[in-house]
Amino acid sequence: MSTEVHSADIADQSLNHFEPSDQEIQKLRQKAQFVRLETIRLIEIAKVGHYTSVFSAAEIFSALYYDVMRIRPSEPSWPDRDRFLMGKGHAAVGQFPILADLGIISHELLNGYTRLGSPLGDHPDMTKVPGIDFSSGSIGHALSGACGMALGGRLSRKDFCVFALLGDGEMQEGQVWEAALFAAHQQLSHVIAIIDRNGYQLDGKVDDVIGIESLSSKWESFGWEVHEVDGHNLRELTALLRKLRSEAGVRKKPACVIARTLKGKGVSYMETEPGWHLGYLAPEDAKLAIEEITSQEI
Repeated sequence: MSTEVHSADIADQSLNHFEPSDQEIQKLRQKAQFVRLETIRLIEIAKVGHYTSVFSAAEIFSALYYDVMRIRPSEPSWPDRDRFLMGKGHAAVGQFPILADLGIISHELLNGYTRLGSPLGDHPDMTKVPGIDFSSGSIGHALSGACGMALGGRLSRKDFCVFALLGDGEMQEGQVWEAALFAAHQQLSHVIAIIDRNGYQLDGKVDDVIGIESLSSKWESFGWEVHEVDGHNLRELTALLRKLRSEAGVRKKPACVIARTLKGKGVSYMETEPGWHLGYLAPEDAKLAIEEITSQEI
């Protein structure tokens, strides 16, 4: 998939400086695969869940948590850490295994996912789960939260970045655009929004429900630096996010990454099938999904 460029030239030779090594790419691919496999395992416990919303964002999760974000797993409330917020909070089932893998929460906690009394629910709860920076699930609030955190960081003279992962269906929410105006007006350069542009939402194709294109032009007109990238190409995605992270104190605008992804990426019978937005895999279907995920390199 070719990378389209808007507002800033990500094809510039300077991006090569941020390109991960082959060894780093291999690790990130393994972690993205791990996210997909653990999502299947945890949803088997819950008996229902959001497979495809995680699968479209698996590479984004991997790049952020295992490479780009500045965090201390042994100190999840470190004041200088980068923050991560999810507008599409229903993808938390893919985030929790990462927190366990990093040692922020226990692996045993995962085994009680969504069970009575467990802090791990279908959506993330910052009051119950270490490593969660924002309680989400009601679509459209995360970018506003990111703006508040970034402005607070500026007032506290801290240089952490705030990453907000948004669904493309979330672009139909008015609060997103209020926050976009605010971030540009305040020149919140430490806010980096990532839009998971997988093309689908609960009710079907995003652009059949309410069209959102030209998405790049919209964000540009709201005063953001905008980039488009293949959200499953870990080399391009990681290099871009590294660059945006490093330039947060230099540029005068917030940054928006439109990650072109595929809903259900990694399991062919789920890809672009809206019925899998929320579902449950029967044992034979889970077996096929696991075989396909482990037999390919994304």
